Amino acid sequence: MVLWAHSARWQRGSDEALVLGPRHALADHCRSTAVLARRFAAVFGAGELAYVLGLFHDAGKASCVWQDRLLEVEGTDNPVGVPHKELGARLTTKAVGFAALAILGHHGGLKNRGALDDLDLDGDWSAADVDAAVRFLTAVPEGSGARLASGLYPSRWRSVKDKLGMEMRLRMVFSAMVDADHLDTAAHRRGLAAPHLTAPVDMRVLAARFEQRRAEKVVGPVTDVGRMRSEVYQAAVDAAAKRPGLFRLAAPTGLGKTYAQAGFGLEHAARHGKSRVIVAVPFITITEQNAGVYRELLDTDEQPVVLEQHSSVRFGGDDDRAVTDAERWARLAAENWDAPFVVTTTVQLFESLFGRKPSQVRKLHRLADAVVILDEVQALPTRLLLPILSGLRTLVEDFGTTVLLTSATQPEFQALSVWKPSAERAGVSVTEVIEDPQPLFERARRVDYEWRLEPQLSWDQVADGLAGVRQAMVIVNSVADARNLYRLLSVQREEVWHLSTRMCPQHRRQVLAVVKSRLTAGLPTLLVSTQLIEAGVDVSFPVVWRALAPADSLQQAGGRANRNGELREGGLVVVFDPQDGKRPAEYERACALTVKYFGPHGAKLDDQAMLASYYRELYEDLQLDYRRADRSKDNVGQIVQANREDLDYFAVADGPLDIATGARNRKKAFRMILDESVPVVVPDAEHEATLEALLADLAAGTTSAGAALRMLQPWIVQLGERTASAPSVSALISPVVGDLGRWNGIYDWDPNTCRGVGLDENEIDLVI
Repeated sequence: MVLWAHSARWQRGSDEALVLGPRHALADHCRSTAVLARRFAAVFGAGELAYVLGLFHDAGKASCVWQDRLLEVEGTDNPVGVPHKELGARLTTKAVGFAALAILGHHGGLKNRGALDDLDLDGDWSAADVDAAVRFLTAVPEGSGARLASGLYPSRWRSVKDKLGMEMRLRMVFSAMVDADHLDTAAHRRGLAAPHLTAPVDMRVLAARFEQRRAEKVVGPVTDVGRMRSEVYQAAVDAAAKRPGLFRLAAPTGLGKTYAQAGFGLEHAARHGKSRVIVAVPFITITEQNAGVYRELLDTDEQPVVLEQHSSVRFGGDDDRAVTDAERWARLAAENWDAPFVVTTTVQLFESLFGRKPSQVRKLHRLADAVVILDEVQALPTRLLLPILSGLRTLVEDFGTTVLLTSATQPEFQALSVWKPSAERAGVSVTEVIEDPQPLFERARRVDYEWRLEPQLSWDQVADGLAGVRQAMVIVNSVADARNLYRLLSVQREEVWHLSTRMCPQHRRQVLAVVKSRLTAGLPTLLVSTQLIEAGVDVSFPVVWRALAPADSLQQAGGRANRNGELREGGLVVVFDPQDGKRPAEYERACALTVKYFGPHGAKLDDQAMLASYYRELYEDLQLDYRRADRSKDNVGQIVQANREDLDYFAVADGPLDIATGARNRKKAFRMILDESVPVVVPDAEHEATLEALLADLAAGTTSAGAALRMLQPWIVQLGERTASAPSVSALISPVVGDLGRWNGIYDWDPNTCRGVGLDENEIDLVI
């Protein structure tokens, strides 16, 4: 008899009538998954291991109970509801060891090595399990030899006794296997003869296209800034010829790192046979901006190249017939980064790298033999640097990944244990793209810093200081401060705009467009923003006021003043310490060290040697590497590392289990964003009918949640869970579906002027 992996699904026939399509044979599915998994994992030498995992991942579906239930639910949306993952793990554990966790987790996600103990490998097999194993091996006879194979692990993995490395290696094999499983299943559901894979792209062609189009865009009058941008770009392209590994590009703000880092990535991929370039940035605003630039330089009408993948991106509808080929490609490629050039966020990258769910992890194998560019690397969360840097090291040393770190304020990562030399191995070697960047920073100085820390200024005094300034930006550290200062300034003048995360993405984009247009036209313009404006947003004011913040934030703020060197007299950055200002608790020690090293009588903020000292002392003060006698008091980075060593993927992603409560402690998990957020859709008069229709369809369950949420994303504001649960706020949120709500409170926005503060929750303080 034929064993089935997936039942028939309703589809439209040639006469448009609904008919049941073909079933998916279990043997075909397991073989196809195995072959595809081998192809993916062969890039890092684990092809045969992935092959065995793919071959056996659905072995449990051979049981009579599973097969009978599959036919019972055929033609419905009901799940089979019969466990099937344990049999494949039991059949293969002696050959694949801990990698059997991949089979156990191919639906629900990786757990921990205790899951293998629960299999009771040495116990007696039930008659049903024996029967299912015989049925499976009869249908897939090659499995009999595969389950007894030896030497499946690459020799390097066996010779390097590195628990953290092994944890990452198992993730990557899991990624290859679950991606292969998803692709083959999707092919069956779409009625395709084979899984959809993007054809390989000649990276030499892409590198040449990028260079030609970039050169056309930068043609114009030769300025000092233009010359320095050319130098940075050429240094990046020249460095691309060097052997793969870890690179660092330290260059001042405004000197074209967006072009330079992509030029490095494409040229390096072309020279060294790398498969793709992945650019990760800290904020969605930069992702959208950079992806637009890269699409102009790389995409053609016939061939989309750049995949933009983050929480706000929209890929079109779920019906393949309703979207273009390019939209369909983007949606499919986003699931597993099957694209030659990917632009994403650091949140997406690292929460996938340390996640456990198949939907997160299936893209990870694409990092092998790729070029990964971390833009604005200073924005990585300090509390998670140990696992992040450890993971990057493993990618470079075990998976042929080249990593480029770019920033105007390069952190001193070599000061941390995970990159330091030890008794077991040498320290991480970092190649500087610009060997001595200090002279470049000195030539590129385009602003003066004025420190106004004592006495502290009131908000009224800040407003008075800006009264006679024609064009200026004020950057503060909290949503509440931005809202309050904006309203104070709005009483004095009309040409004031506001920017914060309390505005939906669509309105933030509109504000930036208006502000840029007015700056270009020389019109009076005052912008009050939270720190989301920093790190890559391309605006240039003559004057910037910046509330006291860590050294990297101050320099990033300086990059928004006189950005293009248009002012001969230079721009001005005023650093002030507001009396009633709010700032994140994690800023406190960094702010104190900033004043110590760079304050009124300190070094220039771009002094590279002093920045290195600043970061070393900051890491020491934060005790990132401090080993306590009481390990229960370890910081979150150390806890994540300890759980990684223990192969406890559940604890890494969801937090360790609290024995007393039986719940997972999320505060001790790998989470790039600390506060859980609640998405709320804000009203928009221009699109009200569309938004209300989508919300109604979502609530009624008459539309795909994924498609609707993608369409709603431009009008969604993320509220912190604590803020959203406050009685005065929760009363203003109407539930729609899941945790999605509709905001019924004040949303301050004038579509004619693009002015307002957005969602106003009665001035409950929130730091972005």
